[in-house]
Amino acid sequence: MQVFPFTAIVGQEHMKRALILNAINPQIGGVLIRGERGTAKSTAARALAALLPEIAVVADCPYSCDPVDPAGQCQACRDRVDLGEALPVARRRISMIDLPVSATEDRVVGTLDLERAIQSGERAFEPGVLAAANRGLLYADEVNLLDDHVVDVLLDSAAMGVNVVEREGISFSHPARFILVGTMNPEEGELRPQLLDRFGTCVQITGLPKPADRVAIIERRVAYEQDPAVFGTDWQAEEQQLSERIAQARSLLPQVTYTAADLYTIAALCAEMEVDGHRADIVILKAAQAQAAFEGRNQVSERDILLAAELALPHRLKKRPFQEAEAAFARLEDTLNRIETEAQSGQALAGPSAPKKKVPY
Repeated sequence: MQVFPFTAIVGQEHMKRALILNAINPQIGGVLIRGERGTAKSTAARALAALLPEIAVVADCPYSCDPVDPAGQCQACRDRVDLGEALPVARRRISMIDLPVSATEDRVVGTLDLERAIQSGERAFEPGVLAAANRGLLYADEVNLLDDHVVDVLLDSAAMGVNVVEREGISFSHPARFILVGTMNPEEGELRPQLLDRFGTCVQITGLPKPADRVAIIERRVAYEQDPAVFGTDWQAEEQQLSERIAQARSLLPQVTYTAADLYTIAALCAEMEVDGHRADIVILKAAQAQAAFEGRNQVSERDILLAAELALPHRLKKRPFQEAEAAFARLEDTLNRIETEAQSGQALAGPSAPKKKVPY
């Protein structure tokens, strides 16, 4: 079945940008899409998975390991390489794994066969959702209705890039690097603040108010339902162009640099917005680098920082964050301008010719 094209989604630019940046750098920590019913949340997540370029995988590995990246391989693949075995390689589109609301922790992380481990010393592991999602996209619809502990496990794996299962003193781990997309309708309940903060980025979306946009939505949806294949063909050129931009941005990302002044700008911005902790600072830097890479640049700019802040700060603002987010973001550009001079002083602390630094991702 032809998925509704990502580039055919009308409006919702913040949501699309957040998804693209997380696709470029999954270590941003995922995106939470908050919005009322019928605002293309699920459509956008599925469209992104269909849009992303193919990847090379170890053909017979349950974790879809990268055949040329030992750091991202499971222990079994590394052992095979150490023994001189040539790993079988296949190419495929990334997988999109749906997480059911009823999912249990064992279903998500996988299970260990304790009896077999005790009797034979073998660590028999039954892979779960996180194993299937490795190097793919994990979609958690109605994430606010999931058990808090399950959400905690998802966010831990998204941040660490690894899934660790421990039972009765027996431990097993495997790579779990995935693009985490959570969606929710606030009318059905909120996430606890501790979980909300751990999503790297967050966007709040509503229905489009302009009649012209609503007409475009109707026309495109009707055309898609009448003949999905033809509709997909009509948007194929735009989809291919965006897919190639994302692939190029992924390649460029390790080369994107930043200055000491950029760090000062991010830190001063978060302090100005009274954001607790330091997670937001790190997310803004990673998202700004992804934004620069997406635009084909190898240097972070103040505009990149501002665009990243629009995604990293809404769910971290104090006092009714979403009701006051619009007014708060109206101050972002003024804040950036005001601290620009201070940023120069901050850079001076690192020396007049502070070198640019590169952040691993």
